[in-house]
Amino acid sequence: MNIYDKKNQWKFGLSVMAFSIVIASFWYTNNLVKNISNNEKQKVKLWAKAVQKKASLVKFTKKLFEKIKLGESKKAELFAEATKELSKGSDLTNNQDISFILKVLQENTTVPVILTDAADNILSKRNLDSLKENDPVYLNQELKSMKNLYDPVEINIYKGIKQKLYHKDSRVFNDIKLVFDSLIKSFITEVVINSADVPVIFTNNLKDTIIAIGKIDENKVNTPDKLQLTLNNLAAQNTPIEIDLGDGSKDYIFYASSELITRLKYYPYIQFGVIGLFLIIAYILFSTARKAEQDQVWVGMSKETAHQLGTPLSSLMAWNEHLITLGVDEAIVAEMNQDVKRLNTITDRFSKIGSQPTLSSENINLLLINAVDYLKKRTSRNVIYTLNLPKKQVNINLCAPLFEWVIENLCKNAVDAMEGKGAIIINLTDFSEGIFIDIIDTGKGIPKSKFKTIFEPGYTTKKRGWGLGLSLTKRIIESYHHGKIHVIQSEISKGTTFRIEIKN
Repeated sequence: MNIYDKKNQWKFGLSVMAFSIVIASFWYTNNLVKNISNNEKQKVKLWAKAVQKKASLVKFTKKLFEKIKLGESKKAELFAEATKELSKGSDLTNNQDISFILKVLQENTTVPVILTDAADNILSKRNLDSLKENDPVYLNQELKSMKNLYDPVEINIYKGIKQKLYHKDSRVFNDIKLVFDSLIKSFITEVVINSADVPVIFTNNLKDTIIAIGKIDENKVNTPDKLQLTLNNLAAQNTPIEIDLGDGSKDYIFYASSELITRLKYYPYIQFGVIGLFLIIAYILFSTARKAEQDQVWVGMSKETAHQLGTPLSSLMAWNEHLITLGVDEAIVAEMNQDVKRLNTITDRFSKIGSQPTLSSENINLLLINAVDYLKKRTSRNVIYTLNLPKKQVNINLCAPLFEWVIENLCKNAVDAMEGKGAIIINLTDFSEGIFIDIIDTGKGIPKSKFKTIFEPGYTTKKRGWGLGLSLTKRIIESYHHGKIHVIQSEISKGTTFRIEIKN
């Protein structure tokens, strides 16, 4: 098992562990949120029941108030009737209980009354504000108020002389009415304020008028259409509460889940996203640090290799000169010189790793021809090279030594994949934005799952080698020439096509 397979196993194991932690955290948080949400829903239900109970109490109070109002009204009517009977004077029969009538008049301690003459001049008063009853302005205001409420009782005094008795609701009745009005206002206020953070709308029976609103943006209900849309949304979440306050019609309370429930509903997904984002950032940082280490290794190894090759290379050059003086066959010496030059090129290539090379306009046609000619002499005769070039010369900015290295690496890998027998086709395509170079072999192919893996440092299928060739090739194309290299097609036992893309 090579180092890359081990690294993949570690990555897979860590990914499974991270995924398990995320799932466990998501499950626990989701359950916790559900429990909190259920508790909040129970609070909302209790609030809704409390609203219904208080509405029932208001309804009961209103009925009680109506009974008291009726009793107070009858008391006022009885007082007026008694006054009227007493005013008849001589018309009273012996069977009538004058003492009872007098008792009714004397025991009136709650119904405010004012007695006037026919011209509404005040003659006497009863059960008014004791601190103001001598104030003419106050008395006139009270008289005016009584005239607006009830018709006066006309009293015949003597031979066409009449008086008028005005009255209004008793103080007890007014106090109870004030208490009831406060109760209604308190009910409406508490529906809105004490709603446990529940968005709520209190409407009339036609559902077109807002009585009260709480925890809802008023811009969402400032038109009839918006109001109906909001009410429909609330009704879809919870059945509206019917409120009968005893006035003959039913009002409605629309409400939704509390804001806390709404926020908690999305919390597990937010947590999942945050954890996922953290893992992604951690992976990117780890990969960046690892790549920086690899770059340092590349640079150090390349410079050390160039340094180590320098000394024996100088010695070989000197020995070639010596062989010429000894009269060795010139063809052999020339071939050795060719290899020495090649070693010198390789040394130059390694020295350029780690520093940004200088790019210059190069004839790509000629570079490919020279690379293929060099490879033909040093690979098996059973490998057939085919070079398809445009008729016109194609120039592009390159670092010639490094680019030749790329072509050599790809071709040597192809020869190894074909086990020394097969065909290598190199197609150069020129277009307005740059060039494509397709290198096609008839080797054993690459599984689709390995299309990207083969460019990773350390990946190799050979028993010997460090698996650095394709990684170095990718680095030269992408980092130094700002191009792309990738596998565009491969089929097991039939061959592979690599593509190099470089823009002008």
